[in-house]
Amino acid sequence: MKFIDRKKEKERLERSISSIPTGLTVVYGRRRIGKSTLLRRVIKNNDIYFLADRSEASHQREVCAKIIAEKIEDFDKVSYPDWEILLTSLNHRVMESFCLCLDEFPYLVEQSPELPSVLQKLLDEKILKYNLLICGSSQNMMYGLVFDKKSPLYGRAKEIIKLIPLKLPFIEEALHIDGIDAIKEYAVWGGIPRYWELRENCKTFESALWDNVFSINGILYDEPNQLLQDDMKDIVKASTILSFIASGANRISEIASRSGEVVTNLSRPVSKLVELGLIAKEMPFGVDEKNSKKTLYKISDQFLGFYYRFVVPNISFINLDRRKPIEANLQNGLNDFISSFWEKVCREAVTGNEIYGKLYGKASRWWGSVKTENGIKHCELDVVAESLDGKSILVGECKWTNPEIASVLIKELNEKISFLPFCKGKEVIPVLFLKNRPKDYVKTRNFKIFFPNDIIELSKK
Repeated sequence: MKFIDRKKEKERLERSISSIPTGLTVVYGRRRIGKSTLLRRVIKNNDIYFLADRSEASHQREVCAKIIAEKIEDFDKVSYPDWEILLTSLNHRVMESFCLCLDEFPYLVEQSPELPSVLQKLLDEKILKYNLLICGSSQNMMYGLVFDKKSPLYGRAKEIIKLIPLKLPFIEEALHIDGIDAIKEYAVWGGIPRYWELRENCKTFESALWDNVFSINGILYDEPNQLLQDDMKDIVKASTILSFIASGANRISEIASRSGEVVTNLSRPVSKLVELGLIAKEMPFGVDEKNSKKTLYKISDQFLGFYYRFVVPNISFINLDRRKPIEANLQNGLNDFISSFWEKVCREAVTGNEIYGKLYGKASRWWGSVKTENGIKHCELDVVAESLDGKSILVGECKWTNPEIASVLIKELNEKISFLPFCKGKEVIPVLFLKNRPKDYVKTRNFKIFFPNDIIELSKK
């Protein structure tokens, strides 16, 4: 797969690792996000790239010295008893400025806890003739190394770059698809470049799932454990929490009840999963974020959401190579799963964007009780956003189904709007977000309707 996006990160990285005076640059992000690929794109012929592993410290230094010897003759002819001597020796042999990249830096720190202090000393003394670039997948450790005030490297980096998942529009370019297919593919693979690469190597969406996910030999069959072990102390508890959320336990009290835990025992792992970007808090529109009673938890990583929804319940079938029950499960639930993502991506497209001449703030779901002519009624809305000037409210309904009758949806949406207390005194903009053109599109085409290609275009802004 060709290299996609990362233009801003690439420019910042190139500028940082080639600048004078020399210093420290940090790159971090979750596994398979494309860190090493980005580094290899940026590193020049005279730079030195060392990919660490989990071997003992002496072996790590020996391998690193051999890599350096490819650029500096006979550098590996000496045994280096510690990292300070190796890095200082390299400094003495430098003839021209370059960058030393230490990829998977957390592996080095595991075996040599003193290494951050060694780097601190070299940086503070301002004697380095080369730039240092450290990179790692353990977000927990990398974050601690550069943002924890107690860390030796705190405040030492001249540039800190966090790689985040690629945005929805880029999957069109990567897989040569658009519209409905782009929504469907992104709903499962998310914005992780390595997943896109695996998908590209398969002829169809379905074959990619069976080859990579629903097989004990699939590359992504054990992906969550590989991902969680980088940052979570208790992988079992983290995986259990994700399983319960995927199965519909969205309140922390529900998760605690199902797992047989008290709520206080779950606060820390849940907070860590939120911090890592694997789950997210969801609050109804207009509710204070401190109102924990209204807080719902959703899996925010698309692939993890798919995995815990469709793989975990079918582990026994996968191990027995029983395909039919898995197919039945996908047939019954995949469309709802994609529909949930469709709602999410519609909210993201509205957030911070200009829609019909109005600039909107954060879009959210809304749920609650409203007073109707027939008494109290529960009501839900997929998209609600207030304009930044506070004068308008956008209210939207999302549907990921076969062609709808738009006039019916419009009538139902307007009925909901008439009962909403936060709409009073404001201009209300009703909108439909539909997978397909409605059956009565000609009659309702003047109504505000967004389709997949429209949302993808909005997401580019």
